[in-house]
Amino acid sequence: MVDIYGYFILFLILLVSVLLIRFFFSSSRSKFRLAPTPFAFPIIGHLHLLAPIPHQALHKLSTRYGPIFRFSLGSVPCLAVSSSEMAREFLRTYEASYLDRPRNATTVYLTYGSKDFMFAPYGPYWKLMKKLVMSELLNGTTLDLLLPVRQDEVKRFINSLSQKAKHGKPVDVKDELLKLTNNMISRMLMSERCSEEENEASNMRKLVTEISKITGEFNLADYIWFLKNLDLQGYGKRVRELHLRFNALIERIIGEHEDVIRKGKGESKDLLDILLKISEDDTMEMKLTKDNIKAFILNLFIAGTDTSALTIEWGLAELINHPRIMKKAVEEIDRVVGKTRLLEESDIPNLPYLQAIVKETLRLHPTAPMIPRTSTEDCIVGGYHIPAKTTAFINVWALGRDPENWDDPLGFNPERFEHSQVDVRGQHFHMLPFGSGRRMCPGTSLAMQVVQVTLGVMVQCFEWKAGEKGDVDRVDMDEGPGITLPRANPLVCVPVTRFDSTLF
Repeated sequence: MVDIYGYFILFLILLVSVLLIRFFFSSSRSKFRLAPTPFAFPIIGHLHLLAPIPHQALHKLSTRYGPIFRFSLGSVPCLAVSSSEMAREFLRTYEASYLDRPRNATTVYLTYGSKDFMFAPYGPYWKLMKKLVMSELLNGTTLDLLLPVRQDEVKRFINSLSQKAKHGKPVDVKDELLKLTNNMISRMLMSERCSEEENEASNMRKLVTEISKITGEFNLADYIWFLKNLDLQGYGKRVRELHLRFNALIERIIGEHEDVIRKGKGESKDLLDILLKISEDDTMEMKLTKDNIKAFILNLFIAGTDTSALTIEWGLAELINHPRIMKKAVEEIDRVVGKTRLLEESDIPNLPYLQAIVKETLRLHPTAPMIPRTSTEDCIVGGYHIPAKTTAFINVWALGRDPENWDDPLGFNPERFEHSQVDVRGQHFHMLPFGSGRRMCPGTSLAMQVVQVTLGVMVQCFEWKAGEKGDVDRVDMDEGPGITLPRANPLVCVPVTRFDSTLF
């Protein structure tokens, strides 16, 4: 009887212990639960679910798994974020844990071991570069000094289009816009035009195009751990060859600027001169090396050319498909600017409808459709446990199409912004074309000026007839693959002159 009583007490102790343990782990799981996830294959994870266009695929998956869910790119843990509430959590509430960008072998190598600004880890060097960018390179004073360069390139661009219009020639809109944006960045950086043949700047344009392309391609070695040291797709060889070409070219250009500075020939005339003078400043808290300068120049070319050109191309395509909006935009420009001069940057504050058109274009066609951020520590977001080194992809493209944020989210309706305070500068988490917080794009003001002025002069000076022969009533709006947001098919139009802009 004593033995039975003893066993009964032991059984009660074990039962209570099991219940307490289950309660403890159940409570822990409720506090530190993992986000839902689709079925994953061994080795490749969810790579098969992201083709052909990742931001569209993740948006579709979010309708089933919710505004935050886990997925893996091979062996790389990731999160998809598809609501403005969750975007705010990652980019504001828990921003301190998500200040790093994911890096891959291509960007690390091309940027001299992450010595750039875009991909550098968050820390003292990145903070110094952010300070220099905002106070010296892209501040209002410097941009004002370089205004004549931008104005001259816009005039050259319009005159080139006028010649094509005169002969009824079709125009590949993106190709022409890339020449414009490359020339602007090239002249602001190093006082040379990229479109001039047989010079170093022309070679720079070709190199940047190739580099932009390869950084957007998918490299298995970045995601399948046992392929890390193999070059099955030949990316390593291509990247090394591009890096050598870029390095040799930029070394020559820097050398020429250093010679001019040593001879004391005038004040700084471009951004490269400013960077070189900063590198010679012994009072700086951290030395700016030549590799830092070269990596930063590459950043400016990549970030400042393709993205602006794509936004303008998407904006013009939307206007062609919406004649009423095009007509209203032209009427505003004619009323404010007139027909005796070209639209200028100083006119933009007086053109609210043009500003609204650009905002609506960025809502539907953000050139950076996803914001990737990598966590530096474990944290709890949205009730889910997020381990360190997890990359969160904030789906900007999906936020712009969310019916909870927008009336008629798929329609092109600039009027929604006419009396709205929603802006593009990272304060409204359903509108994040340039990111948000400390790592948002520092060139937002420059980009907006370039896009608004260029789109404005294009509709001020020309009517645009879609197609090789100008006989297409509506252009397609299909997206193509890429880390930016390219069109699937080039926008080809025949420009028809509204008035002779070559007189101005």
